[in-house]
Amino acid sequence: MASNLRVQARFGQRALLLTTAAVPLTGWAVHAVALHKQLAATKRDPLTGLLRRDAYTARARRLLARHGDDTALVMVDADHFKAVNDTMGHPAGDAVLTAFGARLTAWAGPHASVGRLGGDEFAVVLEMPATRREQRLAQLVRMLHTPVVLDDGRTVDVAASVGAATPDAIGTRDLTALQRAADAALYDGKHSGRAHLATAAHATVPSINGRR
Repeated sequence: MASNLRVQARFGQRALLLTTAAVPLTGWAVHAVALHKQLAATKRDPLTGLLRRDAYTARARRLLARHGDDTALVMVDADHFKAVNDTMGHPAGDAVLTAFGARLTAWAGPHASVGRLGGDEFAVVLEMPATRREQRLAQLVRMLHTPVVLDDGRTVDVAASVGAATPDAIGTRDLTALQRAADAALYDGKHSGRAHLATAAHATVPSINGRR
């Protein structure tokens, strides 16, 4: 009997030690999950859900390295955005930005890098073979020109300027050079209602408003 009691006591001590050890491990696991969620949140713009600049940049560079000439970098500026804020209020402006973020995400697909670079400026890097560029960019322009319906039933007429650059046209996979070229092409076609494709000359245009 005494022997059985000693065996039970040893098992009881072991169970207690295992249970005690599991408590901090469980706590760290919960902490790790919470930390992961916080880190993920810091990569996303809270309004649109798009990637912030650093996260967008890292993912964009991976895509360019992986797919090369079959990629495209697309810059997007909302047209007349200040007028929306001034005449309809900032909640309406936020709704327009949120709608643009959702449309860009839907257009680009789950494997693209879609970022809000600041204000009403967006960028996308995605796989886009040369044979589909014209069709895909025209589709994007149509999506971005679709009116946005607000929660109160009002409708906001929206538009966007779009510039695109590709490694085969610019002669480099460098993200900064492609963004400079796409931005310059965007400004060449500002308010034109269609996407403008960059040429090699666009890559030499100085930074516009210090954005690049």
